[in-house]
Amino acid sequence: MANPLQFMQQVRTEVGKVVWPSRREVFLTTVMVLCLAIVTSLFFFLVDLLIRGGLTQVLRFFG
Repeated sequence: MANPLQFMQQVRTEVGKVVWPSRREVFLTTVMVLCLAIVTSLFFFLVDLLIRGGLTQVLRFFG
């Protein structure tokens, strides 16, 4: 086990290797996440609508 001073030096070295995204990359990935969330929510809304309509028809038929 490394002593605390060596550990802190290693942490500082590793943090120095981190590549931070640019403002443009953050913006683009945020827009992509929002677009995919909208597409996914629309998909599940339509699937729910289809299943609900199907079940309603089945219940009307047997009820």
